[in-house]
Amino acid sequence: MSKKTFRKIEPYIWILPSILLMAVFIIVPIGYVFRMALSKVTKAGLIKGFNGIENFVKVTGNSSFGLVLKNTLVWTLAVVVISTVLGFILALVLNNEFKGRKVARAIVVFPWATTLVIQASVWNFIINTDYGTLNTLLMKLGLISAPVNWTPTPAIYFTWEIACGIFVTIPFVTFCVLSGLQSIDATYYEAATVDGANYWQKLFRLTLPLVRPSLTVSTVLNIIYVFNSFPIVWTMTKGDPANHTDTLVTYLYKLAFYNGKQGEAAAVSVIGFLILLACASVYMVYTLRKGDDT
Repeated sequence: MSKKTFRKIEPYIWILPSILLMAVFIIVPIGYVFRMALSKVTKAGLIKGFNGIENFVKVTGNSSFGLVLKNTLVWTLAVVVISTVLGFILALVLNNEFKGRKVARAIVVFPWATTLVIQASVWNFIINTDYGTLNTLLMKLGLISAPVNWTPTPAIYFTWEIACGIFVTIPFVTFCVLSGLQSIDATYYEAATVDGANYWQKLFRLTLPLVRPSLTVSTVLNIIYVFNSFPIVWTMTKGDPANHTDTLVTYLYKLAFYNGKQGEAAAVSVIGFLILLACASVYMVYTLRKGDDT
């Protein structure tokens, strides 16, 4: 083999291990899930032959599926949008020089460094009616005279789950944006100041366009992580009562391991995969086009 030929194929040789790992741990499992979704599967998990879209028809025909899908979209949209806005604001604050900034950054990262099961358990403990710390604190402050039921309806309980999701997601957005902010050359702001730009003009015409790549990365990853988030919902409510707080991942878990309907669970997984693929693709194409226009 000549040196010229080797140089051409050398990059592919270096990335070959990564491609093989992706094939084994990502592509093959995805293919297997698609196969299960299009097959008849026994309760023992044995594939008994092709059955077309029967699993998808059964899943979408279930009255609970519409509610679960709506919950998933609300959960993802609320957590991603609110955490992105709050994380961006917090990143702007932490990007400034002030006393105790290192301590503040360390405090911000704590929710992200703690496992989601622990975070959800803590939130459950806080809002508990009988012994929750929220009721205890408010009673000691004299703001309430008796314990308050903070989760009177499934919708309100679901709102608490969303709040927990936002709380644990903010640090990730903050540090993604903060890395982008710290890469901006200070001379841009100096030039803008000389041109008479105020704070808001610098923010919307300078800062936002320059941190857009960081925001794109954090948003796309957040959409994937939040959409597939299992621990918070499962730890706090297990999707009860009657699927009113279920998302697609907890719903398919119940189908597979509680009801033994692994084919239908695979169909739900495929539906979630396609939704994520579409959302992430649209967002990335829109963002990249907008970046090229600017």
